[in-house]
Amino acid sequence: MKLSEKPREKNIAPPLWLLAEVTYRCPLNCVFCYNPVDYAKQHNELTTAEWVKVLREGRKMGAAQLGLSGGEPLLRKDLEEIVEEARKLGYYVNLLTSGIGMTEERIKNLKIAGLDHIQLSFQDSTKEMNDFLSSTKTFDLKKKVAGLIKEYDYPMVLNCVLHRLNIDHIEQILNMAEAMGAEFVELANTQFYSWGMLNRDQLLPSEEQLKRAEKITHKFRDRLGNKMKLFFIMPDYYSTRPKKCMNGWGNVFITVQADGMVLPCHVASMLPDINFESVRNKSLDWIWYKSPGFNKFRGDDWMKEPCKSCPEKENDLGGCRCQAFMLTGDPNAADPVCDKSPHHSKISEAVIASQKPSNYERPIVFRTDNDSRKIMQKRDKGQLDITSSRLLERDSKPSKEKSRVGLV
Repeated sequence: MKLSEKPREKNIAPPLWLLAEVTYRCPLNCVFCYNPVDYAKQHNELTTAEWVKVLREGRKMGAAQLGLSGGEPLLRKDLEEIVEEARKLGYYVNLLTSGIGMTEERIKNLKIAGLDHIQLSFQDSTKEMNDFLSSTKTFDLKKKVAGLIKEYDYPMVLNCVLHRLNIDHIEQILNMAEAMGAEFVELANTQFYSWGMLNRDQLLPSEEQLKRAEKITHKFRDRLGNKMKLFFIMPDYYSTRPKKCMNGWGNVFITVQADGMVLPCHVASMLPDINFESVRNKSLDWIWYKSPGFNKFRGDDWMKEPCKSCPEKENDLGGCRCQAFMLTGDPNAADPVCDKSPHHSKISEAVIASQKPSNYERPIVFRTDNDSRKIMQKRDKGQLDITSSRLLERDSKPSKEKSRVGLV
């Protein structure tokens, strides 16, 4: 019996979390952004009606949690309409935002529409570093949005991506979060995909920095208890076992990109020889259960040694397929983070290289529409190094110069 003919209820669980990347337009230029490096490709964003169709199909399948992200989702003028529809369908709706574009009128309307949760990102605890890392002047505005979140009785959830340039400020970051009344703080060390991978040497902290930051976090956790829940997420490069990426390929999470492409994780479009489908062509149900892309790395039939016979394979399912491809060129390989991988030396070498001033003092590449187009153009001319070229979807084409991303 072919995989697509198996009774779905006995073989594949429905998705629980739907991530809707409603736009790749963004007022920030973050150096660690997880959006695809080629996000400024030729594409049209899904319309309001198309997003409503996606939400209905996802809810019918059993998805209960909806994440609205981007880019900056507040740039969608129809965001309130999308939220209202999602709430009517029964989703728990979470907005992941930089805060840029949030006004009192909008937060009031989002509350009326039924938004459950807002996660606000900061780049640092200081105006200077926050604004440098995003290449904007947004720190003061973010603080105002934090006040609005509290005023409108949302749980205060603050996210700060950590890396070499801000990790030594972790005590100040936590003091800021406490002063703002944050109930949840996610200290997510940069994971090196997309724009973070382009800037890996400049962003990868030292082991000493990580240990010091973790120690400070523990002290805050002990002092504050349940008043402020802290989540400190280690970077893969200082681990010896990989994470179960997205809790397993096509197992819990389903991501719909701004143009309707559906992925098991937000960076999987870079993987070669997989044709991921669009909600414009296929139903979400068919894509999740029957598409070759979503069935590619389910289970363990795809595994090679040392993963195939590893007694720990159920814990990590071989790790991240995108990281394996980025670092080895083979998406079927063991995640090089694992010290059982024959490619683990690539992780060790990257850590050593990142601590050399000649590497980490190089200019940073900011996430901009112009740079996204330039990187695609360099790839097409054969001017991009092989590791960087692996970050791009093979057939992506740059949109016209100065055209609005998402609208051709």
